[in-house]
Amino acid sequence: MSLLRSISTVGGLTMVSRVLGFTRDILMARYVGAGMVADCFFVAFKLPNFFRRLFAEGAFNAAFVPLFCGILGDGSDPARRADAKHFAEEALAVLLPVLLAFTGLMQAVMPWAMYGLAPGFADDPEKFALAIQFTRATFPYLMLVSMVSLMAGALNGLGRFAAAAAAPILLNITLVGALVFFHDSDLQAGRTLSHAVTIAGIAQFFWISIAASRAGMGLRLPRPRLSPRIRELGIIMLPAALGAGAVQVNLVIDIILASFLPEGSLSYLFYADRLNQLPIGVIGVAVGTVLLPALSIALASGDPGKAQRQQNRAIEAALFFTIPAAVALALVPGVLIGTLFERGAFTPEATAATAMALTAYAVGLPAYVLVKVLTPAFFSRKDTKTPVKVALVALLVNLVLNLILMIPLQHVGLALATAIAAWVNVVMLYVILVRRGHFRMDARLKSRGLRIILSSFAMGAGVWLLAAYLGDQFAGGTWDRVAALTGLVAAGMLLYALAVRLSGAMKAGELRDILKPGA
Repeated sequence: MSLLRSISTVGGLTMVSRVLGFTRDILMARYVGAGMVADCFFVAFKLPNFFRRLFAEGAFNAAFVPLFCGILGDGSDPARRADAKHFAEEALAVLLPVLLAFTGLMQAVMPWAMYGLAPGFADDPEKFALAIQFTRATFPYLMLVSMVSLMAGALNGLGRFAAAAAAPILLNITLVGALVFFHDSDLQAGRTLSHAVTIAGIAQFFWISIAASRAGMGLRLPRPRLSPRIRELGIIMLPAALGAGAVQVNLVIDIILASFLPEGSLSYLFYADRLNQLPIGVIGVAVGTVLLPALSIALASGDPGKAQRQQNRAIEAALFFTIPAAVALALVPGVLIGTLFERGAFTPEATAATAMALTAYAVGLPAYVLVKVLTPAFFSRKDTKTPVKVALVALLVNLVLNLILMIPLQHVGLALATAIAAWVNVVMLYVILVRRGHFRMDARLKSRGLRIILSSFAMGAGVWLLAAYLGDQFAGGTWDRVAALTGLVAAGMLLYALAVRLSGAMKAGELRDILKPGA
């Protein structure tokens, strides 16, 4: 399967998940709003996701996939395939007891953990107790989704991306169902959502287990032992965990600092980040997921030139989609937030505060995606140490800017600091890859990149003018706003398509071939 088809598969299923996620967020905004219960749920949802991204999808995935692909080869040798399966079983046998012990420990120390995660909540005993209750309900999700991540890594190594990409859809379906049937009060909705997170983890586990079994990767649970390969996995994971931890600590710092800001600040950041995460998930996660095994296989077969070509085309595709998205989110955040969320408990004041945060996040949108495109170049070479050092510098930049910007800009300052730190991360990763000779921008990427930027700004100007023209409709009822936003999005897509054709940023039919092997 070509990179384009694989990325399209992952990106398409991620898009379905994100649409369901928006449905969930619209229902949350209506039934929960942006007050105390929402703040508590968002903290409860972020804590297991913090550890998931840190260990399961961060460090573990970065270490496991290259090792698995190195053992598997091209998948045509039954003996190597069986050996790769045995390696996955060894990893599962060690991972599961660690997850069980960690989950139990966190349940026991949750009150103290909450002092570290949201210390500002401690001034309100009711809010503090509710956050602890919600987080205890969501935390088992970490154990379940970590096992899902292991089996997904094995499937991705086999070139089977669909099942793993579809798993998040189950999470959003479960949460949407919880909101539809249990919303008599914001407290009931928040409590039900917290339990639904873990229920969704169970559904994802069974889904990916069935997919792995059908692919010949149904995993048994042998006796845990620290074999040489598991030791190698641990050695590679440690720096990757530190690097992923630095990125996730950035997010935790935002939560800690936002807990000291006026009530609702955490919610404003959450809703803004949900829109910002759409292109990150559809493009960044899709490209990063597919690129890591592709680069690992290319390098294992002794073809660094192919790896560089794949990296160039991946960056080109990432820019093609994320630059226009960033411009649109930055220029018309109010109409997006207002149309999607402003109803029920979500007030016009919440719309204005969330829109400002979205503009700040959008500044860093291309950087968030490019980090996911550049780091596989390190991980595929089993170098997990360099991204750690880079991430630690970005963490320091984020912390300093948070403290400087949150005073005059409050929650918007936290979002802007995150965006600037992401650009620092990208620049440092790029410079290191170039100096090591692992990456060089080809002429096509240089030319197309500039034209994509110009085309995006041309589209942005048109969208901004059209949004101003449709101002009365955006001030009307729900369906007037929905119709206006639909027209605005359609017009933006048409303007961008026209601009890229006129500028030569992309030719007819070329996107279909942009990431084919050997391109």
